[in-house]
Amino acid sequence: MEKNGGEDRHVVEIRVRGLVQGVGFRPFVWRLANDKGFHGDVRNDAEGVLIRLSGEPDEIVCFAKLLQSEAPPLARVETVDISPSAAPLAQTGFRIAESRDGRVATGIVPDAATCPECLAETFDPADRRYRYPFTNCTHCGPRLSIVNSIPYDRGRTSMKVFTMCPACRSEYEDPADRRFHAQPNACPECGPRVWLEEGGAELELADPLTHLAKRIAAGDIAAVKGIGGFHLAVDAANAEAVAELRRRKRRPHKPLALMARDLNQIRRYCEVDESEATLLQNKAAPVVLLRSKGETLADRVAPGQEHLGFMLPYTPLHHLLMRALDGPVVLTSGNLSSDPQVTSNEAARTQLAGIADLMLLHDREIVNRLDDSVVRLQFGKPSYLRRARGYAPGSVRLPPSLNRGQTVLAMGGELKAAFCMARNGEAVLSQHIGDLENAPTLQDYFRMMRLYRDIYAFKPEVIAVDPHQDYLSTQEGRRLAREEELPLVAVQHHHAHLAAVLADNGCEAATENVLGIILDGTGLGTDGTNWGGEFLLGGYRSFDRAGCLAPVRLPGGAAAVREPWRNLCAHLHAAFGPGYGEFLDGVEAGRRLKEKPLSLLDRMMQQGINSPMSSSAGRLFDAVAALLGLCFDRQTFEGQAGALLEAAARRAGRPATAYPMEILAGGGPARLGCDGLWRGLLEDLAAGVDTDQLAANFHASLIEGLRKVATRIAGEQSTGTVALSGGVFQNEVLLSGLARSLQAAGLDVLTHRNVPANDGGLALGQAAVASLR
Repeated sequence: MEKNGGEDRHVVEIRVRGLVQGVGFRPFVWRLANDKGFHGDVRNDAEGVLIRLSGEPDEIVCFAKLLQSEAPPLARVETVDISPSAAPLAQTGFRIAESRDGRVATGIVPDAATCPECLAETFDPADRRYRYPFTNCTHCGPRLSIVNSIPYDRGRTSMKVFTMCPACRSEYEDPADRRFHAQPNACPECGPRVWLEEGGAELELADPLTHLAKRIAAGDIAAVKGIGGFHLAVDAANAEAVAELRRRKRRPHKPLALMARDLNQIRRYCEVDESEATLLQNKAAPVVLLRSKGETLADRVAPGQEHLGFMLPYTPLHHLLMRALDGPVVLTSGNLSSDPQVTSNEAARTQLAGIADLMLLHDREIVNRLDDSVVRLQFGKPSYLRRARGYAPGSVRLPPSLNRGQTVLAMGGELKAAFCMARNGEAVLSQHIGDLENAPTLQDYFRMMRLYRDIYAFKPEVIAVDPHQDYLSTQEGRRLAREEELPLVAVQHHHAHLAAVLADNGCEAATENVLGIILDGTGLGTDGTNWGGEFLLGGYRSFDRAGCLAPVRLPGGAAAVREPWRNLCAHLHAAFGPGYGEFLDGVEAGRRLKEKPLSLLDRMMQQGINSPMSSSAGRLFDAVAALLGLCFDRQTFEGQAGALLEAAARRAGRPATAYPMEILAGGGPARLGCDGLWRGLLEDLAAGVDTDQLAANFHASLIEGLRKVATRIAGEQSTGTVALSGGVFQNEVLLSGLARSLQAAGLDVLTHRNVPANDGGLALGQAAVASLR
């Protein structure tokens, strides 16, 4: 306590934790403290923001509340703690002090789309940043994509090579300016620049972006360096250009992302409700899946789909480009199919030279690769299909009972890989990295994990992995556990999905007896077979397998994942025996199957050779898509058959009819049989019922079958809560239909809120389970 003007005034330290660096938090504190007449200082350090001030106790408490309620737009205040100061204040007035290093416990803010103020300056001819592609402030711009370590200061970012001019330095040092300590702050005089290259040579142009727009409009394919990686851009209405992009990129069918100038332009091609408009205009600027309606684009933008994936410009560079174009562009990741997105100029010149006709480059290094995030509305709320730029590495707050002091590194899965670092009640999930079967993606996974551990000074006490020995993430986790002499926790794949949706909904550690319906492609079960259509009863600590889809063979193992016709044979064989061919007379799928090595496949299934048993829901979707001719021979991207089946169901002209799916007799877990489903599909197909209607009938059948099993288990086990997770629940027809059906049966339904239902959220569940062991 100190004397000030004859009055006793308390000297306190206020510790603010959360995402509070690089977002204008210190100048906000400075302005607020000066308005209130406080003496003291504020600084960044490795734990967040530290404020020292003197004042009356009631005034200090009010000030602390304002730190949360009035925080800058990009800040996320987790905690504000007040404690007595160990030392008196040596100064009067309030100032911003230098940052301190120390133990890291704060976070990195995700990259954020251009704010309205910066956008206005970019298009103001009187402003010194007129048409500058890198205009930003503390409310927007690059963050994770440029940072090497924390505290988040310019010298720890890729902006350290750019020396600020006097005008930018003045803004940077003025606490009253919104660019105070905006680490990427720059202007045309001192900051990064853009240029165009063609054939490896720089083009001498006064306005590269306007020239680029003309070339795209003329049908050329352009590589564009953005904030988290390169994109490939073509005119989305030019069918020849889109087809050529697919040919060069080796991406025949997977839908391509789109960028439009503004919301009005998107509405020319899609339905956009209020919630979807809010998502599109979010500071994360994700790709949002929207129902096609109105004008059409090139057919091969999203072949067979009922949705288009649109995003809005999220940097001044993209705003400038889109203002110079008349319509949307395809803006897909700059890579060959399945490889990681290119991030450096050197890699672009070598890896994209055979795809792009010209390249828009800049000289600000991308430190951390960030793919575009992908979101859709499901069951009335946002559902994250890919969590990356704009959302990562924003943390998920764990329920208090999961904060047991354990520091857990969870390695995630094999596909849609992302890892998770959990400590102090907070789980930091990495951005989407990709499929680890791809060697460059695996190397990127290793690099990102080293970087995150370095940035957060993260030293795990426990390593959590999937029990599948062949997963490369599991192998890396085992290696780390050996080298660092740490305990290793193996978390069954579908248990991790259940735990992820529980943690995502803030369920406490005592939560048990929840019925998880987990539907995905595959995961190693506790019995050594492949699971994927599961009813799990339990919580974080344990689970019982209460039910499943009736298992069938997976002929050819991994080959069956790629080739849907194999799953069709397996399901028909399981339903009707070796003579299933007679049920295909007069059906197009039967004719096409005659061209396949059916006798070999039948022997494999009968003898159990390279034909493991699987309860996979994903493979059931593959089989139905093959029967209906939507995706017969081969899937060129994961989930293709399921996506086409969902799109067909949406096109159905009549209400769906559910075919019977029965709970099979016998002991052990309840098994949902598909014999009646297959009989119904084949009868209606032979009767000439159209494909779209059959797809809708299939969805209705599965929803009713799942509801039937869930309500039986819920009644027998006295549970009132059902949790839905797994990649198959990216299907909105299935998720919303099942959730409504379960609610109508009197059950509470939990779905994901902040992380994907697919394997991109797996690491969160692994971390939650491991934290309690």
